[in-house]
Amino acid sequence: MSSRRDFITLLGGAVAWPLAARAQQAAMPVVGFLRSGSLTDVPRDRVTAFREGLKEAGFVEGQNVAIEYRSDEYQTDRLPLLVADLLSRQVALIVGDTPSALAAKAATTTVPIVFVTGADPVKVGLAASLNRPGGNVTGVSFFSVELGGKQLGLLRELRPGAARIAVLVDPKFPTTEQFVSDVRAAASGMGQQIEAFYVSSDHEIETAFTTLVQRGAGALFCGTGWFLLSQRDRIVALAARHRIPAIYLLRDYVAAGGLMSYAQSNPDAYRVKPAFMPDASSKARSRVICR
Repeated sequence: MSSRRDFITLLGGAVAWPLAARAQQAAMPVVGFLRSGSLTDVPRDRVTAFREGLKEAGFVEGQNVAIEYRSDEYQTDRLPLLVADLLSRQVALIVGDTPSALAAKAATTTVPIVFVTGADPVKVGLAASLNRPGGNVTGVSFFSVELGGKQLGLLRELRPGAARIAVLVDPKFPTTEQFVSDVRAAASGMGQQIEAFYVSSDHEIETAFTTLVQRGAGALFCGTGWFLLSQRDRIVALAARHRIPAIYLLRDYVAAGGLMSYAQSNPDAYRVKPAFMPDASSKARSRVICR
């Protein structure tokens, strides 16, 4: 987002912690790191980048800042309780992905919230506008959900003869329907037939691959959701077993042996500094990763 003067001012007191303010604090300031999905499934480079971003701003975990890590373990209805727990610990800041940032926004209008999202933050309700987020929320958005048309086009270049392309998505992720809608619109404009498969368990992944093979899918587009990311090894292996060329939203799948991705650099987005520093040198970048 391009303009955050009001929020930077707010964060100046909540995150930058000037020396005078720190001298008055008896306890170490606390940052809440809140995730949907499971912390064990979050690639370590995100957490590492998060800590590095704080370090660049002058804060080292365990020395002059504490970090409380929370995740809903794939039970989205737990997020309000986790937010309430963090607020009870008087956190100075909450950092989260789309679902957790939305839960935090619903719970507080005073504690600063920094989000990392692949969606349009205005469309999902995190911000009033891109230039003026408003309230106590700001963050980094790389609009990966809206790259569906581009990714579909790359897949068609890879497999031009595919009459049907399967799209794998997580029904529990909040941006899934926007993603599917965008991909359907792009596919319609290309004259491409697609079929969406909604999966939220190991069994459903296996069933989806069996079904898409039976229905003659010539390629696979693996879409949004932390559950899918947690199952990347299984998904990549199934695509290889069934000899289905696939494109993925994140480079983590390519690192796991997947064929191709067109995506931003997620670790860059998790460096907290770009979310509240106007002169940030690190920005989320789109890139093509091929294997």
